[in-house]
Amino acid sequence: MAVGCALPLRGSSRGLGCVVFRQQKWKSSVSTKAKMPPCNFVPEKYKSHSYERMQKIREQNISPSLRTFYKKPLLLHQGHMQWLFDYEGRRYLDLFAGIVTVGVGHCHPKVTMATQKQLARLWHTSSIYMHPSIQEYAEKLTSLFPDPLKVVYLTNSGSEANDLAMFMARLYTRNFDIISFRGAYHGGSPYTLGLTSVGLYKHGVANGFGCLTGVNGAVQYPRGFLKEAYQLVRERQGVCISDEVQTGFGRTGSHFWGFQTHGVVPDIVTLAKGIGNGFPMAAVVTTKEIASSLAQNLHINTFGGNPLACTVGAAVLDAIEEDGLQKNSEDVGTYMLLELAKLRDKFKIVGDVRGKGLMIGVEMVTDKDHRHPLPAEEVGQILEDCKDMGVLIGRGGLYSQTFRFKPPMCITKKDVDFAVEVFDTALQRHMERAAAKQT
Repeated sequence: MAVGCALPLRGSSRGLGCVVFRQQKWKSSVSTKAKMPPCNFVPEKYKSHSYERMQKIREQNISPSLRTFYKKPLLLHQGHMQWLFDYEGRRYLDLFAGIVTVGVGHCHPKVTMATQKQLARLWHTSSIYMHPSIQEYAEKLTSLFPDPLKVVYLTNSGSEANDLAMFMARLYTRNFDIISFRGAYHGGSPYTLGLTSVGLYKHGVANGFGCLTGVNGAVQYPRGFLKEAYQLVRERQGVCISDEVQTGFGRTGSHFWGFQTHGVVPDIVTLAKGIGNGFPMAAVVTTKEIASSLAQNLHINTFGGNPLACTVGAAVLDAIEEDGLQKNSEDVGTYMLLELAKLRDKFKIVGDVRGKGLMIGVEMVTDKDHRHPLPAEEVGQILEDCKDMGVLIGRGGLYSQTFRFKPPMCITKKDVDFAVEVFDTALQRHMERAAAKQT
């Protein structure tokens, strides 16, 4: 059987104000002294529809499956590096990076400039012709991989890349079965849903890799696990697929790719998210032998590898190197991990703090003895409090009990100090609410 392994490591500060509690207005006595770090960027004035009009359009014209965070969803207007600005000009420290996508920073000047130049030159031709961008980018990207991973197929999204990786593996091995991990997320397309085992994404119909799972809350592998797993897969004539959609491009700090931290070389690697800093692009990198299995018949992607996408991808790689973002991920990520670990010792509801580089999960529990997941509505209120104080955090895990700290890689230690103090305050407010509920 073919077995796949992926590498899962997949405004101004504002007070909380009043919330309704037991039919009475309740105001927290816990205030924050956290001071948002300065930012010399001034956003443009918002000129589009009112918030209410935007909300109405969303209800009428956008699929209800596209859910939003927060009781009152944010209406964001502009971004600059690690900062986001809403329609009223409030500034937020972005610790979720567009779901672990904005690696080098929102509207990074170098990436923006390269994109603008290419926009004026050539947008699209498709791969039936050659253009400079695709060859230049393919050479630059594959130079970052060990042999024999030197062939790239460019696509548009992580789900599409994982679809193609599975298809390649099945063509090459002529076997069908694929193994993924409990708690893994590898995409929402009909094909990749078969690999995804987070209940929130399952729809109750039949659907037909490994790293620390990003959506499951940065759960790391035990030491030596991947080496043995790869060996078992290959002994059975399988191929190993590493899903680097969230872990790639220096985010883990010590290495450029997550699989390198485990001393293994996969047969196929899938990339997305940080590859384009928010531009819709993705890739599958593999060996020449495996890639050749796809060439038996015609297989074309209309938009994959178009001039604009390749220009963006190349500029992102340049920004990571020139700004020292892999090293920053290691240094600032380690600092953030240690600072958050202090809260694990301070609060009984912080069950675990784990991760690597700027990919950190903080698991919330009812208490450390039983380790039951903190109820989703309580996790949601902590998320709301952090947002109201100017910090945006993600959430994940099998029960949505894990906070995901995965910011743009340009974040600073001063930003971390501010974020941790805000998170600390939000946890204190939660404990105060819980105590009030018991009285």
